[in-house]
Amino acid sequence: MAFIVKKIISGKGYYYLNENKRADGKVKKKASIYLGKTKKEAEKKAKEFLAKLKKDSGKNSDAEEELEKKKISIEELAVFCKRKGFVYQSGEIYGGFAGFWDFGHLGVELKNNIKNEWWKFHVTQRGDIVGIDGSIITHPMIWKASGHLDNFSDVFVICKKCKKPNKIDKRELGKAKCDCGGEYDEKSAKDFQLMFKTKVGETEEAYLRPETAQLIFSNFKSVYENSRRKLPFGIAQIGKAFRNEIAPRDFLFRSREFEQMEIEYFVKSGSICLYKIPNEEILVYSAEAQENNQEPVKMKLKEAFEKEIIKKDWHAYWLGISFSWFKKLGANPENFRIRQHRKDELAHYSSDCWDLEYKFPFGWRELEGIADRGNFDLVQHEKFSKKDLKIFDEETKEKMFPEVVCEPSLGVERSFLVFILDGYYYSKKRENVVLKLNPKLSPIKAAVFPIVKQKEFENLAKMVVEDLQQEFFVVYDESGSIGRRYSRNDESGTPYCITIDEKSLKNKDVTVRWRDTAEQVRIKIKDLREALRKAIGGEDILKFGKAVNTRKK
Repeated sequence: MAFIVKKIISGKGYYYLNENKRADGKVKKKASIYLGKTKKEAEKKAKEFLAKLKKDSGKNSDAEEELEKKKISIEELAVFCKRKGFVYQSGEIYGGFAGFWDFGHLGVELKNNIKNEWWKFHVTQRGDIVGIDGSIITHPMIWKASGHLDNFSDVFVICKKCKKPNKIDKRELGKAKCDCGGEYDEKSAKDFQLMFKTKVGETEEAYLRPETAQLIFSNFKSVYENSRRKLPFGIAQIGKAFRNEIAPRDFLFRSREFEQMEIEYFVKSGSICLYKIPNEEILVYSAEAQENNQEPVKMKLKEAFEKEIIKKDWHAYWLGISFSWFKKLGANPENFRIRQHRKDELAHYSSDCWDLEYKFPFGWRELEGIADRGNFDLVQHEKFSKKDLKIFDEETKEKMFPEVVCEPSLGVERSFLVFILDGYYYSKKRENVVLKLNPKLSPIKAAVFPIVKQKEFENLAKMVVEDLQQEFFVVYDESGSIGRRYSRNDESGTPYCITIDEKSLKNKDVTVRWRDTAEQVRIKIKDLREALRKAIGGEDILKFGKAVNTRKK
């Protein structure tokens, strides 16, 4: 039986729908649902609710909700990111500026969380990697020594059919075709320098860095000596890079300004890997399989090394580490593969190179490059700088160049796309998008709602917000119905919604709703911060209080 009741709270009337059920010979209240402040409004909402309840009868409302995985195009993703405040086109009020993007209030938090989690996993939680933060503009000779000044270019071409400009590699000239199916005009082909030029002072010419790696190499000797590290060890860096792309496209995937998360891992030549190859299984696309038009094969990384598909144990190890980082943060492993570079793709100094690839809406593309660079860069910088960049080998009692056995190089923006694409779900029941981000990555950790706009509720809600903000990014929201507030936060990826209701005033507890299932639990306010900390760390929020048997929203 369900009926409307009026409750007086702080001298004001509020209408609720009470639903009673008989159990064990006694009538017990099953649910109490807020309907509004006027009788007319209450009667209307009660009628709508009871009609929906009748329609849904026979269904188990307490069962965990199954969310529908939504596949969206890169264009649809760009629209979603703009609508929610993740990403805007830079200079949009003036028509936009191709290849440049601004991150909004949610985007900057997600981006920072990705960088923080990467740094924690690859640097803080290891003892063999240290970090630097190099300058965006540096001495131009660094780019001469690295080969960027002479060789860092693409071939600019124009499609004969659609007339759009594009870039291709020199080896693709005469072979590659435009996406529209048209051929490129070889007569118009020309080398296009990818580095951005700038001026330092009145006349000195310099460049915005096209990668972060060279600052690691130019600072290697100082970092090695000052950090007192021994081989093997790595140097990590997160920072901006700039490339004057001919045809930026696919939203954040290919842009002219981006951020890299990169490691140069130095070892003694010929040394074996000191760590166990991660027990990861992934699609392996060898160079041989590509040349023979065969499909990639799923196998363990250790097996790929033992079969000599992956040539070095260090390479197998770092491929596993990179893949496991994405998995631990909730990315779908079925959307990943590793692809070996063919001989015609390899740099002259590299014995092997693999890409960790992701299945984007527009196909398999590079997510992270993991190259064996040898000692090429240190040799080049010693040659051009005339400075000794060798280190002393205690075993041989001679100076030597360490080798970069692996260079895991990952784009922040591409990682950003992966986590949103893999987290993008739709709830038919709630009729809204649910962004299932790992709570560690979620821009907003919790949203706090007073159930009604009353001083007592608002004051307690703001007190809860102020306490939680000492540790987490938490927002206060009093606008709209509770359902609408839930919906807004589902789409933003907020894992926990906290409601202050009449019981909160009496019992000093709150209702906490878990985003992925809409299940709710009551937690004491004094225990709330610790419960959130543990839940964000990976524990189940529902175990920290008493389950609430209520209608899912």
